[in-house]
Amino acid sequence: MDQFEEACRRLKITLFVNPPKCPEMNGGVERLNRTSREEFYEVEDLALVTEELSQQIEVWEHTYNYIRPHETLDYLTPNEYYRRWKKIQKSQVLRMS
Repeated sequence: MDQFEEACRRLKITLFVNPPKCPEMNGGVERLNRTSREEFYEVEDLALVTEELSQQIEVWEHTYNYIRPHETLDYLTPNEYYRRWKKIQKSQVLRMS
């Protein structure tokens, strides 16, 4: 975990970590697993070669994060939701200054 967190810091990737012993916060992760299974793994003709499967997964992840709207995010994509959230955070910091 330390190496992963360090890599995220180095690459300037915001990392959201669930607190330990809080299974109620895993709902989002479990929902992603279900959606991926129902909308990708069960319907796609999956490649048997690791490199090709990795490419298919990358395309799915892009679709999930940048194209597919999510009901729980008021029908925004995760990217749109995150950008809106980030803008709100920035404006709150400016108001506090």
